[in-house]
Amino acid sequence: MGIIRPLDEHLANQIAAGEVVERPASVLKELVENAVDAGGRHIEITAEEGGLTFLRIKDDGAGIQPDDLLTAFRRHATSKISSAKDLFQIETLGFRGEALPSIAAVAKVRCVSANADDGLARYVEIEGGAVKSEGETNAPRGTEMTVRDLFFNTPARLKYMKTIQTELGHLSDVVYRQALARPDIAFTFRHNETVLLRTPGNGDLRQVVAAIYGTAAAKAMVQLRSDDPDYSLTGLTALPVETRANRNAVTILVNGRYVRSQAVVQPLLQAYHTLLPLHRYPLSVLNLRMHPALVDVNVHPAKLEVRFSKEAELRAFIEETVKEALAGQAYIPSGTSVRKPKQAPAWMQDQIRFQLPPEEAEAQAPAEAVAVAEVPSRGVFAGMPSAETRTPYAAGSGQSAAAPSAATRPASASPAVSPAVSPAASQQRKPPPASGGNGSLPAEQAAAASEPIPESVWQAAFAAPPEKPAEPAFPELSWIGQLHGTYIVAQNENGLFLIDQHAAHERINYEYYYDKFGRPEEASQELLFPVTMEFAPDEFALLRERLPVFAGAGVYLEEFGGNTFIIRAVPHWFPEGDEADVAREIADWVLQERKIDLHALREKAAILCSCKASIKANQALTRESGDRLLQRLGQCRQPYTCPHGRPIVVSFSKYELEKMFKRVMS
Repeated sequence: MGIIRPLDEHLANQIAAGEVVERPASVLKELVENAVDAGGRHIEITAEEGGLTFLRIKDDGAGIQPDDLLTAFRRHATSKISSAKDLFQIETLGFRGEALPSIAAVAKVRCVSANADDGLARYVEIEGGAVKSEGETNAPRGTEMTVRDLFFNTPARLKYMKTIQTELGHLSDVVYRQALARPDIAFTFRHNETVLLRTPGNGDLRQVVAAIYGTAAAKAMVQLRSDDPDYSLTGLTALPVETRANRNAVTILVNGRYVRSQAVVQPLLQAYHTLLPLHRYPLSVLNLRMHPALVDVNVHPAKLEVRFSKEAELRAFIEETVKEALAGQAYIPSGTSVRKPKQAPAWMQDQIRFQLPPEEAEAQAPAEAVAVAEVPSRGVFAGMPSAETRTPYAAGSGQSAAAPSAATRPASASPAVSPAVSPAASQQRKPPPASGGNGSLPAEQAAAASEPIPESVWQAAFAAPPEKPAEPAFPELSWIGQLHGTYIVAQNENGLFLIDQHAAHERINYEYYYDKFGRPEEASQELLFPVTMEFAPDEFALLRERLPVFAGAGVYLEEFGGNTFIIRAVPHWFPEGDEADVAREIADWVLQERKIDLHALREKAAILCSCKASIKANQALTRESGDRLLQRLGQCRQPYTCPHGRPIVVSFSKYELEKMFKRVMS
């Protein structure tokens, strides 16, 4: 006699329950999805003890026909698909037909449902997969599912449940995602007689966000709306001033279904690149609509993962939509909304000099204050260097790449953000040799080495910056002073502003270097005293294969014997004195990345250079250099965060100041 035989249906249901029913939140998810599919406009959820002892979901939807009530608890029984082709155009949330029998196999379930408004209904009670009773009763139109004593007959599963608070957190997450997916449905969620969530069901997504995350978060979100032939994206996403410590605040909805998808999260985060600090994430609700044939929702037992058929196009669509929504916004947080540290040091200020006349300010300036112009490798805003300190650098066009002409520079790039050129720098570098192999540079780059830079170029470098689009309007600020050698204090008619001078300079330099790395063929010059870099044998072998990547950034390496490379040439606008450090950090990044993307390399190199070339904290600024920094910051494409995502400007409105000083009491 054979040993292969079909499983008992009850045992099969218990096994299926292991895939579908992991915890009370799994039960809640399946039953709420059924309520939504039934057309419920009001869904009430009641839980006790984290849903382990009691869970009830009540809706006012279409209900279940009397003859179908028992059938609904049979495995793979469903009204939502009837043929294989239906799997490729699924428009409902639940369709497998596994949820109800799986839940009933490991709990005590009572279902009461009415499909008409005559007050007549049927009920069924199932315990551990066995029907205990059924019959007629009275109930309004809709369905009420009650689940008690989850895992009562599978104690091994029960012991793996977490604390009540943990299970409540999972329950809340399910309710929140469903409420965000369907703002047109009124949700009420109670736990142990306490109302945790109530949404109006009026279709206003922002009101649902306010009910879940708070009013301040809802106000800090911008609208998303975009369409193309394949996709439609609506929703809300937060300004960079409203961030979270993890990705849990990102809700992805695909045709109304909450899913987890890296194909959606990654382009969303890329759209926020340089806008958010490290390990901070946005608060977002992305509602994607597409033809059901473009997405496969049948790849996960709990239907939490999906597969897209045109993933590359979708990624580009999402990133572009979010970028456009954020582009027209200002990201200046209010100083009064910044959380105070638990133990903040108390500072005592001896003197306050507000808006001193220029001549008086010069007279009272501390002796140790250093104008930015006196630190050539760091400061770039004090003014045009004198004729004695100008040293031409060769570029493909015969002009200084550090000071492009107004006709050739991009409209948003500020020419005065390049590091100033010193005589020492000219002794460090010389024109590259003609192309002859071994990493040497093209001969045409050497031809312009001795050409002097016209005076008009230097004048253009410090001319008024090009006009910038009116939106978003960065505030026009007037210098007041400097705080702790780190923050610029400025004002306008709207209030007081604090600017992190290092972060501001980083943003300016980042946009400058990012533009320069886009044209590496115009940039490189050979070092007069080449620098060597030594690596481990495996690292050396990998870098040797990726030498063209360095050339793409304007850095030319040449084998020097053993496991050593020699740096023959770098872009002449690399931060002076840090050429070798930047090249080494680029090499470290290239070694870490499995797949090298030239765009990512360009960005990484720009960030490295901008950080090294920027003024630091505890560096005194003159009024002139501070004003110039503010002017250049206002000309940036994105002047609100540094390349690492930290805020540059914090504001205190006139109203906030008046309130702090009790000039207004409301």
